[in-house]
Amino acid sequence: MDTKAFKRTLQHSENYNRKGFGHQAEVATQLQSEYQSNLIQKIRDRNYVWEQGEVTIRLAQAFGFCWGVERAVAIAYETRQHFPTERIWITNEIIHNPSVNQRIQEMNVKFIPVVAGKKDFSVVATNDVVILPAFGASVQEMQILHDKGCKIVDTTCPWVSKVWNTVEKHKKVNYTSIIHGKYKHEETVATSSFAGKHLIVLNLQEAEYVTNYILHGGDRQEFLHKFAKACSLGFDPDQDLVRVGIANQTTMLKGETEQIGKLFERTMMQKYGTIEFNQHFQSFNTICDATQERQDAMLELVQHNLDLMVVIGGFNSSNTTQLQQIAFERSIPSYHIDSVERIQSAKSIEHRQLNGELAIAENWLPNGKIVVGITSGASTPDKVVEDVIEKILALKATALVLE
Repeated sequence: MDTKAFKRTLQHSENYNRKGFGHQAEVATQLQSEYQSNLIQKIRDRNYVWEQGEVTIRLAQAFGFCWGVERAVAIAYETRQHFPTERIWITNEIIHNPSVNQRIQEMNVKFIPVVAGKKDFSVVATNDVVILPAFGASVQEMQILHDKGCKIVDTTCPWVSKVWNTVEKHKKVNYTSIIHGKYKHEETVATSSFAGKHLIVLNLQEAEYVTNYILHGGDRQEFLHKFAKACSLGFDPDQDLVRVGIANQTTMLKGETEQIGKLFERTMMQKYGTIEFNQHFQSFNTICDATQERQDAMLELVQHNLDLMVVIGGFNSSNTTQLQQIAFERSIPSYHIDSVERIQSAKSIEHRQLNGELAIAENWLPNGKIVVGITSGASTPDKVVEDVIEKILALKATALVLE
């Protein structure tokens, strides 16, 4: 499929909208009241530090809603205003935050149902309105909706679209796209649908396995088994790793994406030499600015003497997981929570571990004076961060009285 031509056709359709509907002012007021926080603004104004009783809160200097998320949520709100009576669907969570997605559902925006692991688009009728979320949608899903004659409202983050353009450039010159990402993540599913030949690597370890195969060969069947769910149909590691280009899921760790890019660059240089190198390797910078800023702010925050770290964001939020990874690697006691309700008491907190499992940590909030680092993923409203900070301050105040 010529995905570039399809995008052009779609974007020129009268049923397609990616800019909103002119209700920005009303929606901005609504978003501010529902998601922003006076306390968080006060902490920003105090150089991201708040002291109260025995607690010092240190906020990361970049956290929470990024521009792409704000844009997606705003357009979704505008869509409901512009189509007050129409049936509105959304192909996936608008962003990875439970409170925002719940609010979208309260506005009578329905999720496309999933039956036996596949989305059932048969529920969508001609002239229904369908929102594509910030992570985008696969080209196959867009084709289905376009063919049905739906009104498509596209909130895909421009940074994600930039990655799609990159893999299309790879495809045009018959390069295999090496995508640093999670093969199940909806953004990577969408990106791979715009690619030609592609291989998805989760981390540096998997990238090293691939580059070792490029240099030295290996067990072809083992390779295909290892990446069975993470490569294009008919992928042949002996043929399809001769010319490669680098792309990424925008929410992965910036440093790891860069390491993977450099690893493939060195590998192709070693295999083909300086003269032929440019015929075998392409690299474009597809790292999202907002993701990079939040990771850089987290790296600065963990330089301080923190007693614990609280990372706030949806449990399926990749960029939040990467922030948690930074704290974990520095052996700072850290807790990834998606809402204030996970804080059960001063003694126990339910949190997501890096392996994806939920756990209860006991005695998580130390006695005496403490310094707490706080950050949040790019899909987390300031109001949720405020709730967490106020809960910690209240628990410490109660503990202080009891002592």
